[in-house]
Amino acid sequence: MRQYSPDLTPPWKKPQPVPEVPAEPGLVVEEPGSGFCGAVIRCEAGTVTLEDRFGKHRVFPLEPRGFLLEGKVVTLVRPSSGAPARPTRTASGSVAVPGARARVARAGRIYVEGRHDAELVEKVWGDDLRIEGVVVEYLEGVDDLPSIVSDFAPGPDARLGVLVDHLVPGSKEWRIAQSVTSDHALVVGHPYIDIWEAVKPSSLGIDAWPRVPRGQDWKTGVCRALGWPENTGAAWQRILSGVHSYKDLEPELLGRVEELIDFVTAP
Repeated sequence: MRQYSPDLTPPWKKPQPVPEVPAEPGLVVEEPGSGFCGAVIRCEAGTVTLEDRFGKHRVFPLEPRGFLLEGKVVTLVRPSSGAPARPTRTASGSVAVPGARARVARAGRIYVEGRHDAELVEKVWGDDLRIEGVVVEYLEGVDDLPSIVSDFAPGPDARLGVLVDHLVPGSKEWRIAQSVTSDHALVVGHPYIDIWEAVKPSSLGIDAWPRVPRGQDWKTGVCRALGWPENTGAAWQRILSGVHSYKDLEPELLGRVEELIDFVTAP
């Protein structure tokens, strides 16, 4: 006599096996029921805690086929006891994602005023920007902004964010910024004369940024007051080497850059 399996479910209706993935700290997954996406920060008996890019925590049960990893269904399991307890952080303070591939570049862009600004943004937010697929470019001056915005033609799927130095209400730079701002183009500014000043003096071993008399080149005046060689390129490299993370930057700059990243990456 023929022997039949008690399971009469057709083969094509049976759930296919999925890989088991250790819930290592830093692993980025999505819980499909809620749509919450974040990095693993801890895994305990029966649960895993995720942290999204805004620092929000959610706890989920370790259920079979319970998560998406790079869009594919997986079952998270507790890692071996030798795994690190906490993930590392990027220079911006976000959870680091070891081995993460850079996302294909978005159509949207962030422009910053000057090469030094671009180098500083790259040093602190570079890892985050690559994961988000955001490209940073620099403009020589605010006077070029109207033509850049016109050529870029920002829209719902191609947002444009711009960071401007020393954006003071009523100034020429402020009027230019206002003229190009729209639902799909955001211009923000920090209060500092130059991006140098956005680095905390304590991170450079100085008490404060010097006051430079009006009419004098600010960067040159800073070098003179601090007793540094009057080579602004070398001075900038000295300043940049003192920046290791977001903790070395003033809050007024941190907030503006995070605002631009959120604006450009918004769905």
